[in-house]
Amino acid sequence: MENFSRVEKIGEGTYGVVYKARDKLTGKDIALKKIKLENEPEGVPSTALREISVLRDLKHPAVVQLLDVVLADTKLFLVFEFLHMDLKKLMELTKGALKLDLVKSYLQQLLEGVAYCHSQRVLHRDLKPQNLLVDTEGHIKLADFGLARAFGIPVRAYTHEVVTLWYRAPEILLGTKFYSTAVDVWSLACIYAEMVSMSIICVII
Repeated sequence: MENFSRVEKIGEGTYGVVYKARDKLTGKDIALKKIKLENEPEGVPSTALREISVLRDLKHPAVVQLLDVVLADTKLFLVFEFLHMDLKKLMELTKGALKLDLVKSYLQQLLEGVAYCHSQRVLHRDLKPQNLLVDTEGHIKLADFGLARAFGIPVRAYTHEVVTLWYRAPEILLGTKFYSTAVDVWSLACIYAEMVSMSIICVII
């Protein structure tokens, strides 16, 4: 880890603390996700292994880039490209509504990113504003793939304990264990509605 200097803590992900850091060799800002291993009886958490496995093979402008994986003492660090904040924070900081052109751009990028993931047979399963990262140039990227799963045909039985409540598809709310790409599309629709209305859309089943 001698090649990186921490700048500040910027949040917590599915299973670890995230820091803004700087690559001493390139001078570029990066994001470090620290995963503690000492309390894990099986070593590396399954969510971390899943995220590494998935992001290693995903290369798309709308998917956050995993740059490196570093093991240091009893900690595992995932090194990501740095983006300034998540979509939830952006909406909280925005006075009034997001500009319509920005919403349209975000939606197009997200649809392209999700379509790419599905073309690679990957379900994200946890799409929500907190897991979408934005920069100051209008880009938005899918992040936090700790609950992602590969899928095949026929679709296997999966757990229904995925996706934050407000973004869950009806079939998941109803407890089905058989679902596919539509659950990600539903979540995107909820996020789009939230960007337009600046409030969470609650669907009662």
